Amino acid sequence: MPLTPLTLTTCLWHDGTAEAAATFYVSVFPNSRITHIQRYSAAGRETHGQEPGAVLVAEFVLDGHRFVALNGGPHHKTFTPAISFQIDCASQDEVDYYWEKLGEGGDPEHRQCGWVQDKFGMSWQVVPAVLKEMLASEDIEAAGRAMVAMMGMGKLDVGELRRAFDGEGGK
Repeated sequence: MPLTPLTLTTCLWHDGTAEAAATFYVSVFPNSRITHIQRYSAAGRETHGQEPGAVLVAEFVLDGHRFVALNGGPHHKTFTPAISFQIDCASQDEVDYYWEKLGEGGDPEHRQCGWVQDKFGMSWQVVPAVLKEMLASEDIEAAGRAMVAMMGMGKLDVGELRRAFDGEGGK
């Protein structure tokens, strides 16, 4: 029996911040939009405990990727870095843009090796695409130098990574 192609949607659990998170994310990423807001009704209030009219889900698309932000309540209060979204950046300008935008209001304690945590607790890996090429290089020593350089950084610096990869030393 042939399988029907799946549509995968990432669901992010929030406690009252679903619409704010969706609005924030679509402001950061190009070609993005909120596609639907669904609200709680009075039905089931004894179970869900939400006021009728409060946002249940905010559905949104980030540059072609579907998401749902769900106001599911306080049962799962935080995201962990065990799940993150990786952004492959074509340039240092893109790295700088996403790092600054996503890090605004986020936790400064969670900023290393290209990872940044946003104000909603979601972790993002802001990675220059060239780093993946460096780390996959058949020149094991050069790849190792790039890895060591990356491990010492918060926001990734393409120039410093390139110098390390090329064996030109650090700062």
